[in-house]
Formats: sequence, C-alpha cells, structure tokens
Amino acid sequence: MRPAAVTVLLGLALLVTAAIFDAEPLYVPGAALIVLATGAVAWVLAGSRGVRVARTIGARRVVEEQAVAIEIVVAAGRLGLPSGWVEDALLTAPAPLAAGRQVTRLTINARFGRRGRRRLAAPRVVIRDPFGLATRVARGVQDAEVLVLPRIEPVVVEPGAGEAATLASRRGLRSIAAEVDLDGLRPYRPGTPASRIYWPALARSGELVERRLQADSDTRPLIVLDPRGAPASDDLDAAVRAATSLCVALARAGGCALLLPGDRRATAFDPGLVGWEHAHARLAVVDGVRGPNLSGMATRLGPVFYVAALAPGGGVPRGLAHAPGGARVLVVPGRLPGRRAAFTVAGCRGYELGVRRPAAVA
Repeated sequence: MRPAAVTVLLGLALLVTAAIFDAEPLYVPGAALIVLATGAVAWVLAGSRGVRVARTIGARRVVEEQAVAIEIVVAAGRLGLPSGWVEDALLTAPAPLAAGRQVTRLTINARFGRRGRRRLAAPRVVIRDPFGLATRVARGVQDAEVLVLPRIEPVVVEPGAGEAATLASRRGLRSIAAEVDLDGLRPYRPGTPASRIYWPALARSGELVERRLQADSDTRPLIVLDPRGAPASDDLDAAVRAATSLCVALARAGGCALLLPGDRRATAFDPGLVGWEHAHARLAVVDGVRGPNLSGMATRLGPVFYVAALAPGGGVPRGLAHAPGGARVLVVPGRLPGRRAAFTVAGCRGYELGVRRPAAVA
C-alpha cells in the first residue's frame, strides 16, 4: 500500500499549499489524488476478500523429463476477481487474472530435468488496482513436494564386445526362485522330490539324504551402485540413471539384484519387477555420501555390474576386484583410457574386466 500512502500525502501537501498561499487551482488535484488513492485501496481490499488459491498436482512421482500437469485455480468472492496476476515458480512469467470472473484456471505442464525431491512453493495471487497504487497478496494453503525419479534409458550393446554385452542383452533367464547349483547334502525332509534324493549315499550307508541346492538368485547379475566421489552432480546423476537402466533391463531379461548404499543385502527383482517402485524412489534420493556395503557379495556367484560415479584413476575398484562372481563389469561416466566399452547406457560406459569362475562344489 506504499504507493497509495505516498499519493495521499502528496494530495494533502497540495491542499496545505493551496490553503497557505490561497492557490485555489491546487485544491482540485490535491483532492483528486486523495480520492484516487482511497478508491484504489478500497478496490483492492474489496476484491481480495474471499479470494482462494488451490493447486492440484497430477502426480507426486514423475520420471525425469516427463510432463506432469499442475492446475492452479483462483476463486473470487462475491465481487469477482479484480485485476492482478498469478505467480508460481514453474511459470516463466506471471499469468494475468481475468478481471470480473469468479474462477480462473491455469494449467502448467511442468518437466523436471534432475532427479530428487522438488519442493514447490505455494502459488501467490497478487491483486492490484488498475493504477498500481495498492496491492495485496493471497497465498495458497501450503507447499507441495514432487519426487523426480531417474529416467530409464536403453542399454546400447557394442557388437563383439564380449561376455558383458551378452549378459546385458540375453533373454530367457530362469525364474528367481529356481534352485540349480549343488551346495552340499543335508538330511532327508519328508515331501522332498525323489529327483533331489542323493541315491549313492543311500546305497553306501542306507541313510536317506537329499541334495541341498543353491538358489539361482545368487547366480543372477548383481548391480552395485557406488555414488561416492562424483566430480560433478551430472556424473552422480548419470551413474544413478545407468544403475536404474541396467536393473530394469536385466530384470526383464530374466532377473537381477540391486545393491544400494546403506543396504546389507541386495534386493532381487524378477521379470515382473515386483517391488520396483520402492527401489526406484530410493534411487531418486541417492546422495554421494555413503558407499555400498560389499559384505553380501561374498556369497554371490553371478556377474557383477559395479556402477561407480567416479572413474578409478588406476586399476579396478576394490569392491569389484575381490568380487567372487563370474563376469566383472565396471560402469562409469565417461571413458577409461586404453579400454573398449562393452555397452553404453545413460551417458556411462560399461567395461568388462574379466571373468572369474566359481570353484566347484566338493
């Protein structure tokens, strides 16, 4: 209201000057300024009474670069909306209000280019008179939050790139609960299929024992995300997108497991991607502070995809160097000098570092 107050003071100054110097022509502009400022204030106060601002967000979770519809509704009181505009952080410029209407609707198709939590401040409605002498602000009820998920990009396999390329593109892996690898013997349990009974032991000692088989989930590809040491936020985001894309691609190809920072055990996914929404949301908020817990890798026999936000200066990351599984693949943003990438995904490149075969079970 400061411009209106200044206008009133100017009008009073003209009236005082007219009275002191008996300058009758100054009475008219002085009174006009006072009336104009008073009318502007009354206009804004009457028009802003009963104004309500509401916002509806089409989705609370959205993938990077995916459009989400956000609707802002401004409802007026009995007198209708006065002149003014709507301000929101997602608008490139204030949107003018349609004066005289009871309701004004604005639709924003917002896109978020980076993953993470996005707090959206409540929209504001600025109500003003036509001369700009008085303004009043009406705010929305509360702020809102949108979780931006990392997008899923295709895995582009280089031709003739080795076993890593085969692992990244193969199909038809067995179900996640299948038991295929011999892990030893144990006493017979009633109801065990005859195909799992160890008949040589029965022939030698007369004791009925069964073969203990190892779960196939331990032989499936494991994606490990190490977000530490990223030289830039873009490298961290690229590593997260690469881990996300690899997990979805390998899960759909037959199954895989994902080890995130802070987890003691990897989370397994079958081709139906059951439970993926929770993991996807966790990937959206991964920071570069904590690294993965690699103690659970000692029991896995399958290939390991180690996604690191920081390319190693020399050698192989410690966690990947001691991985007991099969193929070992390092996925990093950018390029590794002297190595040929097996595949590319989300701005990262995967490099096959060799294959370790698990020892035979005695």
